[in-house]
Amino acid sequence: MDQKKLDQQSQHWEINFSNKPEMFGLSQSLAAEKALKLFRKNKINNIIELGAGLGRDSTFFAKNLIYTTALDYSPAGIDIIEQKIKKNHLTKYLSTKLFDIRKKLPFEDNSIEACYSHMLYCMALSNNDLQNLNNEILRILKPGGINIYTVRHIKDGDYKNGIPIGGDLYENDGFIVHYFSKEKINSLLQGFTNTNLENFEDGSFPRKLFYVVNIKKIKNQ
Repeated sequence: MDQKKLDQQSQHWEINFSNKPEMFGLSQSLAAEKALKLFRKNKINNIIELGAGLGRDSTFFAKNLIYTTALDYSPAGIDIIEQKIKKNHLTKYLSTKLFDIRKKLPFEDNSIEACYSHMLYCMALSNNDLQNLNNEILRILKPGGINIYTVRHIKDGDYKNGIPIGGDLYENDGFIVHYFSKEKINSLLQGFTNTNLENFEDGSFPRKLFYVVNIKKIKNQ
């Protein structure tokens, strides 16, 4: 696996976010709508969004009175989210942090109610990166805390198209995507219990994704 190629993705996203500030559209994702229902059901009011991109889901959560911290490694993406915060008067409910999620997450152990990420896990992350990220999420979540993530899976129309990078990663139009099988989902369950794994579609292509809900196990249960 070409680590240099994986590392260069940050530059590619930065260029695209700068040139296409609404490349994902203005409305929230279906995944965010599903997540909001779960947050309300579980009375969760404070979340972290990892890999927030241009903030369409972060602003959706904030508009629905969920205190949200949006993390992304693109300065252009963070700047666009900050503009949305000001435009929509969301300072009370939405804050940002420029951060590379391959590093140790900047939160205390057992301090976060829920983490949410839409297609972050299927970015240019090696299996080792994914395991480290998942372990960090496990560390910061409160016992019983929720991790919701979505990933493109191996029945997606783009799977095995483009340039193979290694494992289930392929580069297409400059973007590297990591495609998931159910086995890979299950390999990231240490310390978690999976409560939902379902298929859904996103966009006009459409992308084929898994919607994953994992709960941090409570000791002695």
